[in-house]
Amino acid sequence: MGKKIILGLIENVTLIGPQQQQTILARIDTGATSSSLDINLAAKLDLSQSHKSKLIKSASGVRHRPIVTAKIRMEGLTITEEFSLVDRSHMSYPVLIGQNILKKGNFLIDPQKEWGKHQNRSPKEWP
Repeated sequence: MGKKIILGLIENVTLIGPQQQQTILARIDTGATSSSLDINLAAKLDLSQSHKSKLIKSASGVRHRPIVTAKIRMEGLTITEEFSLVDRSHMSYPVLIGQNILKKGNFLIDPQKEWGKHQNRSPKEWP
């Protein structure tokens, strides 16, 4: 079983689109079955939606969401996986990493892991 990659609750991830990529902070959520991505960020990276949708249960209720397949790089590991698209503009993090991605890596989640110079500030206060 190889060496575990330790992730904190917040991690830098790189979303890879067909023409460009963007590194952004993501929320790691072991309670979420699937991952989600802000619909505006997906459009910016030119990630095309499939004709699939998925029934997603969240704090805001149960809804069908469009699905996009995207590449994401975390801690040097590149994973291709599905994300549900939703407007996350009112949330602190435009990307939520759920179990579908966490199961593909040899990840261990440590809530006390420090994730950078912004750790003591709200995401809204970051430059």
